[in-house]
Amino acid sequence: MTRPDWTNALARARAHAPFLAAGLERLPDLAALLVTGEEQAALGWARAAGAACEDTGVALRREKRALALALAVGDLAGAFPLARVVGELSTFADRALDRAIAAAIRERVADCEPAGFTALALGKHGAQELNYSSDIDPILLYDPAKLPRRSRDEPGEAAQRIARKLVELMSHVTHEGYVFRIDLRLRPASEVTPLAIPFEGALSHYESSALAWERAAFIRARSCAGDIAAGEAFLAAIRPFVWRKSLDFGAINEIGRLTQRIRANHSGPSRPGPGFNIKQGRGGIREIEFFAQTHQLIHGGRHPSVRLRGTRASLDALAAEGLIEPGDAQVLGENYDRLRTIEHRLQMMADQQTHSLPTDPVALDHVAQLDGLADGAALVSELAAITEAVGQRYDRLIEQHGGEAAETRVAARGGGALEAELERLDYPDPAELEARIQGWRAGKVRALRSEPARAAFDGILVPLLEAFAHAPEPMRALLRWEELLAGLPSAINLFRLLEARPALLALLARILGLAPPLADALARRSDLLDPLIDASAFDLPGPVKALVEQFAHGEADDDYEQTLGRVRRRVGELRFKLGVQLIEGSRDPLELGEALSRVAEAALAVLARAATAEFEKVHGRIAGCDMVVLGLGRLGGGALTHASDLDLVFLFSGEHTRESDGPRPLGATLYFNRLAQRVIAALSVPTAEGALYEVDTRLRPSGAQGPIAVSFAAFARYQRESAWTWEHMALARARPLFGPATAMKDLRAIITGVLAAPRDLVKLKADVLSMRAEMAHHKPARGPLDIKLTRGGLVDVEFITHYLQLSSGTALTPSIRNALAGLAKAGLLAPEIVAAHAAMSRFLIASRLLAPDAEAPPPAARTVLASACQCGDWQAVLALLAESRRTVAAAWQAVFGEELEV
Repeated sequence: MTRPDWTNALARARAHAPFLAAGLERLPDLAALLVTGEEQAALGWARAAGAACEDTGVALRREKRALALALAVGDLAGAFPLARVVGELSTFADRALDRAIAAAIRERVADCEPAGFTALALGKHGAQELNYSSDIDPILLYDPAKLPRRSRDEPGEAAQRIARKLVELMSHVTHEGYVFRIDLRLRPASEVTPLAIPFEGALSHYESSALAWERAAFIRARSCAGDIAAGEAFLAAIRPFVWRKSLDFGAINEIGRLTQRIRANHSGPSRPGPGFNIKQGRGGIREIEFFAQTHQLIHGGRHPSVRLRGTRASLDALAAEGLIEPGDAQVLGENYDRLRTIEHRLQMMADQQTHSLPTDPVALDHVAQLDGLADGAALVSELAAITEAVGQRYDRLIEQHGGEAAETRVAARGGGALEAELERLDYPDPAELEARIQGWRAGKVRALRSEPARAAFDGILVPLLEAFAHAPEPMRALLRWEELLAGLPSAINLFRLLEARPALLALLARILGLAPPLADALARRSDLLDPLIDASAFDLPGPVKALVEQFAHGEADDDYEQTLGRVRRRVGELRFKLGVQLIEGSRDPLELGEALSRVAEAALAVLARAATAEFEKVHGRIAGCDMVVLGLGRLGGGALTHASDLDLVFLFSGEHTRESDGPRPLGATLYFNRLAQRVIAALSVPTAEGALYEVDTRLRPSGAQGPIAVSFAAFARYQRESAWTWEHMALARARPLFGPATAMKDLRAIITGVLAAPRDLVKLKADVLSMRAEMAHHKPARGPLDIKLTRGGLVDVEFITHYLQLSSGTALTPSIRNALAGLAKAGLLAPEIVAAHAAMSRFLIASRLLAPDAEAPPPAARTVLASACQCGDWQAVLALLAESRRTVAAAWQAVFGEELEV
């Protein structure tokens, strides 16, 4: 690391920066510390420069002058990096505002404890990135009930007096200078509202009538002075206003329009040279900030990790999430730091809030030489390279929108234009279809009743129709689209997403035309398309532990209801993404079935933990007792479909005679039964975010007649003494999913002991055959493609597997796939059944989306099913299923000596 050069820095300051030179003359004691490079002592001296002065305004001005000088020289010497300089300036601004608020309050009410008045920092102050000669843009809020005031003052009047005194203390220029220029125009409706606004009034504004630019402003907001806790509570309350749950590509349109206005109104040079504005000019500071903030507005609702205030930190976080290119983040970040440094050099000259290069060549040389460059030409050359690199990247962001949309809007409207498009795209009866679409726009569809919504819709209409026309089932997709629109209260974000990401149009057409369950899910939540723009859209979900962390991660102040909603959102998004992966043929359905199971396990873990914590607030805990949740069926086997419910059994360890220690104590049996009901509700009750899973607890001891939760001891006794054969078959796919590790280990030992116990093999076989015959009679196949219930199908595979597991004590694993492999290895089954089971499982998982009614699907869905089953065409699928069923029938014959008709 290069050592600081204090001598050279002081020489440059005296030679090229009149403001710094004057400061060094005025503060010789501080200058002496800087000469010897005592940086910490210099900063300490500066912070104490106004300590002896009782006048708050004078004290703050003296501290500001000394601090600015120490930081400037330390910056020039290379002792203080940019982050240190802007951080020190921002911290001083916080401290100054806090002292000014207290002084303003006490001027009216002496000796009171300041309360009920808050300053929110926005802009660079909020981001703790204040520049050398920056103004600050606070929003001043007050609580009428807490604000100290004279008895004759109304709260509003008292607040305005405090605000005016605050501005006077901070901004008025005296012989001591000023502290900070204050700009209060970022407050709600600043042209008509008072300087300080009550908390409730501000909250009402942001919840109902705020403008888009105000969202961007609050990205960097923080509570910085006065009643900081009240300010933080206010920011938490308006968090949904700033960070939308769904992707908001309208932010780009807003930022794009703002950029065009700034560039149009910018009267200076468009390229670096004398008079160029390094903040507002193309490729300047503001465009880097807008680049980061635009992506934050779009993605911040779904990615809390990008909700940062600092520009560089935000760029790095966006890159880490894969939302922008890492190379762009590096280029923009490094150039941002350099532009901010040059900005400081400009402002060190005369302590003016300027961002423009001097027009006088001599003055331009002074700025460059203050920075350590040879002359103004070298500075201009460097800025030309910086601004071009930044400008290209920012232009690409803005240019993603607009051109094509203007053309499509024209096509969507004028007389006959849409009909001509429909005819060109070979839609049947174009005139009737045009009338139908114009009916949507005329008010039949609620989501299209506002002018902005219709404009956004017109921007995607022709590309949408083109995508549907080239989809496998055009009219089916179009009708599904109509149903989707009819069910949405608002669709403007969906339209803007499709405009911003045209590649999604073709995928949307395939979803609507091929997979009714996915289309239904999209009609309930159009924001399910949002995750598909991420680079990770076609990755499989990670292990259960990672998913638990993902589902559990939310806001620090999330309550129980918000946790339920968050898990429902994230599970819904993952299930939708997995469904899309299936219809796109990017994954083996067997992998998707396992992934669906991991998602369900993680949701169970997070919600069971949350429900338990909520329950314990009222009823406490029971020492030595813990709830354990057992998964059975497809969940226990680790292979779900999109239509699977969750087969769960709730158990508890410890003695059933114990009692909880909470405010409302319960006995163990009642305690864990009520807790189990709470967990079931957490998993199954619909919330504002929709439903999650259907839960089936009928596999518990004694079935629907028994209690929902029983003790380990009662469970073990029931399984040993009272359980039917079918219950032991179900137990073969049991897997503990939630609970303490020791308790789950104990439960696994109980289950293994039951499954491995000696049996009457004659009775076992008779029971299995009787149960399967009764099941075939009462629950026949739903259709020709019901590969689960048809004879020779997956249910028969399960019966074979469980019979052999129970009769031999072999391959006692809950996964049917692994159990079959183990039984084949032991010589109890022909190995061909493993492949037959895999083929039918692939078909089952895929058909739950593509042929949910078990009837033959349309031709396009058949093609996708064939791909999912690793077959060349539909006929090959039917042949594979027939061959697989014959394989199962042969195994049934070999194991049970009974012929199956397949």
